[in-house]
Amino acid sequence: MAMEAINQAGHLKTRLIVVLNDNEMSIAPAVGALTGYLNRIRGAQGYHRFKDEVEETLLAIPSLGERLHHAAKTMKDAIAAAVLPGALVSELGFKYIGYVDGHNPRALVAALREAKLVKDGPVIVHALTTKGKGHPQAEKDYYRWHATGPFDLKTGKAVKAAAKAPTYTSVFGKTLCELMEKDSKIVALTAAMPDGTGVCDALEKFPDRSFDVGIAEQHCVTFAAGMSCEGLKPVCAIYSTFLQRGFDQLVHDVCIQNLNVKFCLDRGGIAGGDGPTHHGLLDIAYLRGVPNIVLMAPKDEGEMRDMMLTLVEHDGPAAMRYPRGNGVGVSMDREPQLLEIGKGEILRDGGEIAIVAYGSMVHPSLHAAENLSREGIETTVVNARFVKPLDAPLLLALARTKRLLVTVEEAYLAGGFGSAVLELLEENGLQDKVRVVRMGIPDRLVTHGDPKLLLAKYGLDTDGIYTRVKESIEVLDDRRTKPQKVRS
Repeated sequence: MAMEAINQAGHLKTRLIVVLNDNEMSIAPAVGALTGYLNRIRGAQGYHRFKDEVEETLLAIPSLGERLHHAAKTMKDAIAAAVLPGALVSELGFKYIGYVDGHNPRALVAALREAKLVKDGPVIVHALTTKGKGHPQAEKDYYRWHATGPFDLKTGKAVKAAAKAPTYTSVFGKTLCELMEKDSKIVALTAAMPDGTGVCDALEKFPDRSFDVGIAEQHCVTFAAGMSCEGLKPVCAIYSTFLQRGFDQLVHDVCIQNLNVKFCLDRGGIAGGDGPTHHGLLDIAYLRGVPNIVLMAPKDEGEMRDMMLTLVEHDGPAAMRYPRGNGVGVSMDREPQLLEIGKGEILRDGGEIAIVAYGSMVHPSLHAAENLSREGIETTVVNARFVKPLDAPLLLALARTKRLLVTVEEAYLAGGFGSAVLELLEENGLQDKVRVVRMGIPDRLVTHGDPKLLLAKYGLDTDGIYTRVKESIEVLDDRRTKPQKVRS
């Protein structure tokens, strides 16, 4: 979008000032040809200093100074247009002012005043800055401090409780490397988030088969599609919320052609402190309607390894979502096992109530069922595993034998997993046979905050699921006891 805007502004000769804050970083260290271009502009500092010194010397020569300066300037402009990196900016229709020390307010003000005087088109003010400037720890390790949690102000050490289980991201990264060791066709891709997605391990161990494409999700998806056409198995590790940028490419370049591209969606669900822009709450809805794609979510980090093997062995588009944060602490000693596409599993059986949970909501649902059992309420709990394709035989059997069917998902309700279950029941004429209650995120923006508190707020924890099931049972029992009106 930035390049499209620059192209149009240069064409229209719009009076526009663009400040390029150049700190040599994206989120991770910046990559790509444009980064090299900016570095070459930085490297042209010697040329600019030499130019200024020559101008001062020529102007100091009595009588001939002005004419020599004019001739030298004409020659300088011709040479600069041919050899200086900044010439590309000029060719795009922009006047280039820079580079400026971005931490020097006087220099910045002077540059912006000069930019305001340009009347015949857009201007780029190139400011050089240091990421993390002003905080010693951040200046030394700007990558780690890009999105820090609470820390000790004096030492800079993170303040957090010791984790009892690895993060889903780290499990993904290690499992991806294991699979890449066994299958030379697997290729790893990330869009400027190597650490955030766990692809950093693959980039280090398999540099020829791993790619950081920069903040360019659209390109990442189509790049993967091209690799698939050559017989490779590309795995795109992208945050759930950021794959939205590449949705058009996913539809047209991958799914319509039924290409063998895999999408591993980190931050599927509540993302915590990063807030509304980073919560991955839409992926079920925006992917479920796309033909050819398989969608799955693991109940824990052990099943995640099984799903990763299932992903890469499946021939066609497939996506797996998983949450931010730590796993539940299950053993991961065994080798990954293939799962049957579209088959869920019954984890607890009994009673007239069934809770069908998707992904991260499986374990809270199990705990809620245990609490209900202590009160004499037996509940079946199903790990759905797949939202596309659904396990239709299992879900239809539950609809025919249970009074209440509760679906639970860490995503928006609109178009989500629960909606998929309702559609299945309607297609088979069972929508009036069983009471269906959908649990998920309502139609509103979710603020930043601790994930546990946010999940509790929307009833997506053990207590919330327990309470919702009990309330739903009471509604059913109340309907049973009320006398039915007879039409005359």
